[in-house]
Amino acid sequence: MLALKQEPRARARGEDVFIDAPRDFRCESGDTLPDAHLRLRVFGDLCRPVVVVAGGISSGRCLDAWWGDQVGDGAAIDVTRYGAIGFDFSPTEDQRMRLSPLDQARLVAIALDALGVERVFAWVGASYGAMVGLAFAAEAPERIERLCAISAAHKPAALARGWRGVQRRVVEFALAQGAAEEGLSLARQLAMITYRSAEEFDERFPGGVGADGRSELDRYLVSRGDAYVGAMAPLRWLSLSESIDRLDVDPARIRAAVTLAACPTDQIAPIASIQDLSRRLPNLRALHEVPSLYGHDAFLKEPAQVAAIITSCLEGA
Repeated sequence: MLALKQEPRARARGEDVFIDAPRDFRCESGDTLPDAHLRLRVFGDLCRPVVVVAGGISSGRCLDAWWGDQVGDGAAIDVTRYGAIGFDFSPTEDQRMRLSPLDQARLVAIALDALGVERVFAWVGASYGAMVGLAFAAEAPERIERLCAISAAHKPAALARGWRGVQRRVVEFALAQGAAEEGLSLARQLAMITYRSAEEFDERFPGGVGADGRSELDRYLVSRGDAYVGAMAPLRWLSLSESIDRLDVDPARIRAAVTLAACPTDQIAPIASIQDLSRRLPNLRALHEVPSLYGHDAFLKEPAQVAAIITSCLEGA
């Protein structure tokens, strides 16, 4: 377990590093941090250029598990060339707290200090992880050279805020009824509808309801919701969902060279919002469009397109 600053050193692939959480840490809201540790996993050698990698609120430090297409030997984030760091978003326990993407970014900065990493070569983030990356780049511009932000803007879209608010109220109602798992499953089902596109659902689920009153789409959503219950705790989910809607980044403060990626069918991070971000950045490198039926999930479902974008960010002049 690490608690003190140390020199960067080589680590085996996928080594967990737990860092004592600062007891005096205060979120923007004034809430204290319930976690005892900041949880990271290091891939490769931190003596090489360091890349921080982060995904949606359901992702975490196990980069090879949720983004194995992009992180590994010979992948876009090649751990034989870069030292890659993944981390678990706070809170790591099933607790409700008010925290923002900026709070997450400040915790990452504390973890980097403990690892002896003064400056990262790049932050590659998708969805919530890109929001935290934007916050990090604005809060500590001297500590980051490049940023690849996929499927995220500098502030949440109003329609997406509305959807997430309904999902949170479903979970809160279910908690009050003693049915937390059912509530979280329903919230995930609602979320899955917003993550994908109408075009994909029309193509994938053309049929109507059967004798039991359920369609193939209904069964798919229920299965996704029920599976999520085993992967996420309800109070932690409420904290992270609300955190998304606390995003507020001033793009003018970002000095890193920024590569953006947007999917035209994304309902959560609309392409118009990302285009607006691109116009506000002092050092925009590129804005890539990712044609896909998969909407917000394109960063998971379009590995070849996403790999090319990440590579252009990391290897471009």
